[in-house]
Amino acid sequence: TFPGTTEDLVLPILKSSSFNLDENFWLAFSPERIDPGNKKFNIVNTPKVVGGVTKVSSQLAFEFYSSFVETVVIAKGAREAELAKLLENTYRHVNIALMNEMVDLCNLLKIDLWNSIECAATKPFGFQAFFPGPGVGGHCIPIDPNYLSHHVKSVLGRPFRFVELAQEINAGMPEYVFRRAQEALNEKCKSIRSSKILLVGVTYKADIADQRESPAIPLAKILISQGAELSFYDPYVELWNVDDTHDSVTSNGKLARVANLDIAVNQSDLVILLQNHSSIDLDKLVDSQTLILDTRGKLTGVNVVRL
Repeated sequence: TFPGTTEDLVLPILKSSSFNLDENFWLAFSPERIDPGNKKFNIVNTPKVVGGVTKVSSQLAFEFYSSFVETVVIAKGAREAELAKLLENTYRHVNIALMNEMVDLCNLLKIDLWNSIECAATKPFGFQAFFPGPGVGGHCIPIDPNYLSHHVKSVLGRPFRFVELAQEINAGMPEYVFRRAQEALNEKCKSIRSSKILLVGVTYKADIADQRESPAIPLAKILISQGAELSFYDPYVELWNVDDTHDSVTSNGKLARVANLDIAVNQSDLVILLQNHSSIDLDKLVDSQTLILDTRGKLTGVNVVRL
């Protein structure tokens, strides 16, 4: 949420009751730091940030979380704790957008961006690897930074240019993936219309079932609008909410997962890898010899086109 929510919105509501701050109630903010699908970090071993509207509130929040979290960090106040979460997400948002813009430029310049990232990542300081992709999903990256951008504009009357530019670039990636798919099929003397296109992995992140803000949805809608015969496979999704304008989609707008991935791949004109779930055998995708557009930089082969 935007900085000031705890003090400017929540605190006045609590003060309007018969309770007194630091006597009958205490108030602090602590941003969530859950990484779905992460097998290494959980709520216990991920440092927790807390920021109270008073020192006593901060201390009590610290003691509460210290009872089950290994490391608890006390922020200067609630606003700093609120901003910390937005700073984390905006940092990722902006850096992913940098790679998403760069992948288009590198494609035009005939440079393998994925290899350049691998090389840069060997530097033991001053660089953190971020990767391009079909777009950003979930709640944290495509949504949360906009809270900060909106707050800056409403309070200061000025744009947060980095966030707005990152949003524009990342939101445009499904359209870019469509253009690359169109180019890949054109190279095979085929068009999008009437081509059988299989989307592999439609959740917003690998190895989870969460589909919130998944870039697969706007991409699917573009493909459908251009006449593609669309199908999908995702081990975590049986019925996918897409659009009710496609022949393979039921009246409630849901598309059924293909029953057999291997058969579906062999019957497709183009496979678009959107999410590399660990349970999917990527080598078998390449061995099929079906044309593949890889948006994750995981595949190599004569039939593979990387984003």
